[in-house]
Amino acid sequence: MAKKGNRVQVILECTEHKDSGLSGTSRYITTKNKKNSPDRLEIKKFNPIMKKMTIHKEIK
Repeated sequence: MAKKGNRVQVILECTEHKDSGLSGTSRYITTKNKKNSPDRLEIKKFNPIMKKMTIHKEIK
């Protein structure tokens, strides 16, 4: 049976890491309710490569 509801899985990617020129990527997988928050997520998460808290944005 298929899941019913508005929850979808999204991928969050670090924005500062792309600009820094370091190798690798920092990504997190989470879920969101697309009915309550239709726009893209922006959350502060820990980037283990840069060893600090950075802003992670939802990617398509």
